Amino acid sequence: MEKLKLHTPDLTEGNVEKLAAIFPNCVTEGRDEQGRLRRVVDFDLLRQELSTSVVEGPRERYHLDWPGKREALLAANAPIAKTLRPCREESVDFDTTKNLFIEGDNLDALKLLQETYLGKVKLIYIDPPYNTGNDFIYDDDFAESSEGYLKRSNQIDDGGLRMVANKDTMGKFHSRWLSMISSRLRLARNLLREDGVVMVSIDDHEVARLTLVLDEIFGPNNHLTTFVWKRKAGGGDDSDHAATEHEYVLCYGRNEDAAIFASIAHESPSMTAKYNREENGRRFYLERMDKTSLTYSASMDYEIECPDGTKIKPPQPDPANPTTIWRWSESKVRNQSAELIFGNSSGRAGILE
Repeated sequence: MEKLKLHTPDLTEGNVEKLAAIFPNCVTEGRDEQGRLRRVVDFDLLRQELSTSVVEGPRERYHLDWPGKREALLAANAPIAKTLRPCREESVDFDTTKNLFIEGDNLDALKLLQETYLGKVKLIYIDPPYNTGNDFIYDDDFAESSEGYLKRSNQIDDGGLRMVANKDTMGKFHSRWLSMISSRLRLARNLLREDGVVMVSIDDHEVARLTLVLDEIFGPNNHLTTFVWKRKAGGGDDSDHAATEHEYVLCYGRNEDAAIFASIAHESPSMTAKYNREENGRRFYLERMDKTSLTYSASMDYEIECPDGTKIKPPQPDPANPTTIWRWSESKVRNQSAELIFGNSSGRAGILE
């Protein structure tokens, strides 16, 4: 038999969807009367979109906000009455090892480490759930008992940890994920020593918001770099509009001036051979000024005067069909000529950068 629908459509949600199609910036996340996350309309922004003059509203300021942000800060600061319990039977060289593996709720573990490792950790690497709709994230609810929570959620992991599925229907929401990651990042920052560094893996779903959270917690000036790493070649079943081959690793320091991250030596022999020059403690390599380009430009094919008075141009294998240009424009060569090194490569004059 065909199943009968017992509920009429949610007309309000339908109207919000229609507004989102026209004014996507006016639809955000909020909570309803039951405290559930829903898509809501920012009526101040909507009024501004429909007005020809400035509409009075809340005082504007640059910040990242979401429903549950204050609760996340409270969760990070709230004390817990727990302790770490050693598992000697599952350990190897328990009394002499220099390594420590902690299994449990990572928020609780980070709090328990605060007293012993506060300001002592050199490097923290975090691989959080990516908020793709298929991951699980922790629900930091300190207001109800464990029994009450289990009755409400009916979801725990094998170790009895509090977890809530981030279902496909919640994929358009970011607030729960932001609350989860921000509370843990605040505690992680406390553990870093002055020259410490934190690295966080993430994909396209949350890289923009994660950057803003890290900027807020660590300060934008302490953003050391963002690595882009190729995780696979070609597309897959998870490719929608385009094949995504990369992810990101966001890197922040506790103190940019004290971080020694940039002085890590290259381990690869090929990289060591390539970066074979050093100046003021920084390694570098020389690169030819001439290059072959698919988009030849006559303005980048000009004469450069060498220290001995001779003039050279980019070497053209086929003068009738020029394809080689200088890497620098003529004005840049004039302004930064001191950075050029003139030499001889393969028997012909050349310029090395």
